Amino acid sequence: MPDRCGASKLAKSYEEINEKIRAGEAMVLTAEEVVDLVRKKGVEKAAEQVDVVTTGTFGAMCSSGAFLNLGHADPPIRMTDIRLNGVEAYGGLAAVDTYLGATSLIDPPGTGYGGAHVIEDLIAGKSVHLLATGPGTDCYVRKRIETDITLDDINEAYLYNPRNCYQNYSIATNTSDRTIYTYMGKLLPKMKNATYSSAGELSPLLNDPHLDTIGMGTRIFLAGGEGYVTWPGTQFKTTPEEVNGVPVAGARTLALTGDMKQMDARFVRGLDITGYGISLAIGVGIPIPILNEDIMRRCAISNDEIFAEMLDYSLPTGRTCMQRYSYEQLRSGTIEYEGRSIRTSSMSSLSGARAVAETLKDWIEHGEFLLNQPCLQFPKEGKLKGLVEKGGQ
Repeated sequence: MPDRCGASKLAKSYEEINEKIRAGEAMVLTAEEVVDLVRKKGVEKAAEQVDVVTTGTFGAMCSSGAFLNLGHADPPIRMTDIRLNGVEAYGGLAAVDTYLGATSLIDPPGTGYGGAHVIEDLIAGKSVHLLATGPGTDCYVRKRIETDITLDDINEAYLYNPRNCYQNYSIATNTSDRTIYTYMGKLLPKMKNATYSSAGELSPLLNDPHLDTIGMGTRIFLAGGEGYVTWPGTQFKTTPEEVNGVPVAGARTLALTGDMKQMDARFVRGLDITGYGISLAIGVGIPIPILNEDIMRRCAISNDEIFAEMLDYSLPTGRTCMQRYSYEQLRSGTIEYEGRSIRTSSMSSLSGARAVAETLKDWIEHGEFLLNQPCLQFPKEGKLKGLVEKGGQ
């Protein structure tokens, strides 16, 4: 385990913590609760007491979707064009396997319904209409099938989300003279509002900013069920710009997977973001084992110590930091910029994040959820490449 803040007097192991969980003796606090404990007792005593800190976030995570095996009909069909409640699913896998992207649109578009809503409907136990066609072959003679299915009718159904849990994200505002519609919501002209999207001190990757305890195989709370971290998420990067040990801009991300048949519709929501499109809000919670005092110190970070950068989303390119604000300032409802007062609102749900962290805490306290030590740590350095246009006309 990397030691970034000097030698630690305390050292616990995953197995020691799991033994306490099995025995019902583990001390578990949410990331909000641990802030107060450290302020009262200090890092050293808090680290001795606390075994696990639970984190949570519940917000839009567009880079998500579901792998489904729909099962073979009699006679069988190789599905190449697949629609679920009219939403296109990918037809380029094996005969009855498909991937349904969260942002996939209904045909014709414009109804505010998409892949995210199909995923929510399936997890909620609702019936979904399947229409699939194929070319017809000697081994897959059928060319068309139309039926209604539920999650119970599907063989395998699991979320595989290439990019979830952004470590931090920008604050969005609009300096132009017109209202603009973005994935950060409706931005009023002349900086009349600003939006942000993070659970702040509850957010998983702000409590373990260098991923010292999070890696491949980490067991997590995913949409009300058990899930796992599978890989660094797409657009994973590190940044030299940190304040109080955490990035001030979007940095690390995680790829996550979990069984949809375990999930709870309370923690999954299909979204229609006006002027932008479809997205999926998911509740994700990651338990952080308190292996030493350094991990405890990082988990005790509070909203007044976590900063994000405000950007002008009316600019198509060249967005630069206008000013930094703490999540305590953002949560207050207004921020000040060059003498003007700007209303703030969150694109993620704080109450949802708290419900995730509290539910995960309850599972661990009742011995229903053990910690998994990562089998692979993720890179400590990562850079993004931009898309460069080459050739063509």
